[in-house]
Amino acid sequence: MSANPLRQFWRDSSLSALVAGFIAMLTGHTSGLVLIFQAGQAAGLDSGMIASWIWALSLGMTCCTIGLSLYYRAPIVVAWSTPGAALLISSLPGVTFNEAIGAYLVCALLLTLVGITGTFERLLRHLPNSLAAALLAGILFRIGSEIFLAAQSQLLLVLAMLFSYLLIKRLQPRYAVLAALLVGAALAGANGLLDLSQVPLQLAVPQWTTPTFSLSAVISIGLPLFVVAMASQNIPGLAVLRADHYPVPASPLLSVTGFASLLLAPMGSHGVNLAAITAAICTGPQAHEDATKRYTAAVFCGLFYALAGLFGASLVALFAALPKALLLSVAAIALFGSIGNGLQAALHHAEEREAALLTFMLTASGISLGGIGSAFWGLLLGLAVLWIGKLGQRA
Repeated sequence: MSANPLRQFWRDSSLSALVAGFIAMLTGHTSGLVLIFQAGQAAGLDSGMIASWIWALSLGMTCCTIGLSLYYRAPIVVAWSTPGAALLISSLPGVTFNEAIGAYLVCALLLTLVGITGTFERLLRHLPNSLAAALLAGILFRIGSEIFLAAQSQLLLVLAMLFSYLLIKRLQPRYAVLAALLVGAALAGANGLLDLSQVPLQLAVPQWTTPTFSLSAVISIGLPLFVVAMASQNIPGLAVLRADHYPVPASPLLSVTGFASLLLAPMGSHGVNLAAITAAICTGPQAHEDATKRYTAAVFCGLFYALAGLFGASLVALFAALPKALLLSVAAIALFGSIGNGLQAALHHAEEREAALLTFMLTASGISLGGIGSAFWGLLLGLAVLWIGKLGQRA
């Protein structure tokens, strides 16, 4: 590594890397901010607390992305857990926000310990991929299906967004979600449903929330967040790096992101993890023709994260001005790919198909038993079905 990494960064950077970094930031924020805004509203948080949440996430993503990318000279993109935000939409209303912060801390501590102790690979062996994928698909299914509920009130808006997404996906897939959002916003503005005059240019101010710990919050939020972070963020994120020939050690990445999550949880952050979809934008040839210089795209992505975090209050006001049908639709559209991939992976192995199906169905049901959300019960049921199946094989 160069004695002056910043000077080397400017030498290695290019316009394509800058554009890739911007698109990576925009891709993650387009879908993720909608879910965070929905989760914050479901929990009864005011705009200041939601802005603090975005600020904390952006700070963690900025520091981890830039620091790790410069240190390893690899395009290591860190993002918040979008499926985790989707999980919180249904989980936060059942607990106080102080208890949710306590659950975030437990999740971050588990992620940090997994990284420090090097138990990542051993842990994965105890959680079948089919169940992890079914859990993810079940969490996201409820959010994705709301596009059809939104169509009841704003049919033209929803159809325009859906068809623009499908069309652009065939031509330029990375812009498909953004296209749906822009079409929806334009149509909402034309119909007088969008008032941007009330959106101020305002800096986000971090707000401290003192954590409290409850068993129900840890079980219904902390543990599912941990599973989702590992299954839908860290594992795919490492797979993207390996696929593009960046053999970065896993344990330090998990330790750094877990520790950052631990520090920022009291400001509202539900955790930062390795990115997969946005990382692929920075690891591919479109970011830079020289693979050894693609780390600059990730650094640019981190810089754009910083700008988004600073103006988190303006972003919250912007999303408050958008029609509910638009928010529901763009969130659903952004999750189509994850839902489909999750179902495909969950049902791939015939011997685990029934367990995965039941995990998906129970998780997607959204029921709460004993104050504990459906994600935990879905995973527990799937593991029980697998265990019963193995007993039958032994007999």
